[in-house]
Amino acid sequence: MTVGLVRAIPKWIATSLLLLAAAATAQESGGTLRMVVQPEPPTLALYRSTANPVGVVGTKIYEGLLDYDFSLNPQPALAQSWTVAEDGKSITFHLQKGVKFHDGKEFTSADVQFTLMEVLKKSHPRGQITFRDLQAVETPDPYTAVLKLAHPAPYIMRALSGYESPMIPKHLFQGTDLQTNPMANKPVGTGPFKFVEWNRGQYIRLDKNPDYWKKGQPYLDRIVMRFIGDAATRVAAVERGEVQYAGVSAVPYIEVPRLTKGKKVQATAKGNEILNPMVDIELNTTRKPFDNPKVRQALAYAMDRDFIVENIWYGFGKPATGPLHSSLKATGLYTTEGMPDYARPDRFEYAAKLLDEAGLKPNADGVRFEFTLDLIPLGQEWRRLGEYLQQAYAKVGVKMHLRYEDFPTWLRRVFVNYDFDAMTTQTFHQADPVIGTHRLYHSGSIIKGTVFVNCTGWSSPETDRLMDEATVEKDPAKRRAMYHELQRELAAAGSVIWVNELSLVTVYRNEVKDAAYSPLGTMSSFDRTWIAK
Repeated sequence: MTVGLVRAIPKWIATSLLLLAAAATAQESGGTLRMVVQPEPPTLALYRSTANPVGVVGTKIYEGLLDYDFSLNPQPALAQSWTVAEDGKSITFHLQKGVKFHDGKEFTSADVQFTLMEVLKKSHPRGQITFRDLQAVETPDPYTAVLKLAHPAPYIMRALSGYESPMIPKHLFQGTDLQTNPMANKPVGTGPFKFVEWNRGQYIRLDKNPDYWKKGQPYLDRIVMRFIGDAATRVAAVERGEVQYAGVSAVPYIEVPRLTKGKKVQATAKGNEILNPMVDIELNTTRKPFDNPKVRQALAYAMDRDFIVENIWYGFGKPATGPLHSSLKATGLYTTEGMPDYARPDRFEYAAKLLDEAGLKPNADGVRFEFTLDLIPLGQEWRRLGEYLQQAYAKVGVKMHLRYEDFPTWLRRVFVNYDFDAMTTQTFHQADPVIGTHRLYHSGSIIKGTVFVNCTGWSSPETDRLMDEATVEKDPAKRRAMYHELQRELAAAGSVIWVNELSLVTVYRNEVKDAAYSPLGTMSSFDRTWIAK
């Protein structure tokens, strides 16, 4: 069962999972997969952007050193084997031989060294933290890469997928500007599909890599990724068979039960296991009144998270309680002890009290202050979330305006210009806090122009210390204690409002097989996906 579903899986989902498990094993080669990507990606530079649509496209082109099973155990990919030193301060990867980039150049350890040291460590939104203790990558031969670490960093072994740490060609990027290099939007990787064209506003076409190192794969001849901005049109396209696959909840949640009532369309919530998505509201703490923690805390209380899960996300998820995803409960890192009770029955009255204490009294019209919420443009659920929050915040005298712009404009406004009061976003918290969570709160992640990092402007020496020490702490009990304290400190700060954990839904037509064979779901390479004739 996918992490994040709060109740028993609906019958229509359970049936789809059974059908998925019973899919034929005799794969058929050929055919074009027509899928929808929502919204259109702002770039294809997966090594610099973690935006959802960038990951959907880029993971078919680029690969990582490792893949993962549904228990998040590492599996061979570009690295066929690996060993971790007893002291944990070096990891040796033995690379596959005979792997070529799409331009025919061989993939070697030099590409691993360049990608990790010069690209991901310096420019990737999460990589700057994930690889902070990576001091060097030694290349004793073309097929061996040895990661040298300042401290043991076991979390790195869960951060080497093609989505998280894509390997890029040194010979095409060395000495160039990563942002302006033409390969950013005409990518060249080692993956099962080669980039062919990007007709902006219409589609991206990827063709089968005939020289792919996994013999006999991929099975598909081609993937055509369409951009359909209107939700009703996307649904109709799936119904008519014009689109065969819609992942990352491109189909509105409210439409999924209806679409799957017949015998032609299925849905699955598999594919969240390594992503752990959460819905957040991030506040610009450099602007008044959000420089006051009591104001930030008031907004965190002044909403009904159960209502949001049930009526906006249709039960796909559960209320969030803090900065760590509840899937980390199994590791002991997640806690609710000492955390705020956002579900308290008097939450609206309590929020009003906090605003009174902050000196924000209602005026003659009952309004304490006004602000604008910038909605991430990922679909109608986000609009509905904004509309609900308008009503909820009005109950405590806060007037909120909504702004919904295209994806590149939203990214630029929030992460380049910092020209926002508050914004809604979807964050992937990954399999360890170092990989997915630290970037939202650490002062070292306030990096203008880098997307999906700390844009709130808030940080503190104490929380930086806790994250720094937890990153290198080998004692599990001590590490748990550090993260428990960190969660309480971040809750008191309130720079991010945690709304709900989210289960992403993939909708696909029956002829699409192996539609969700990886814990990365739509962010997987599709090297095993095939179409039944």
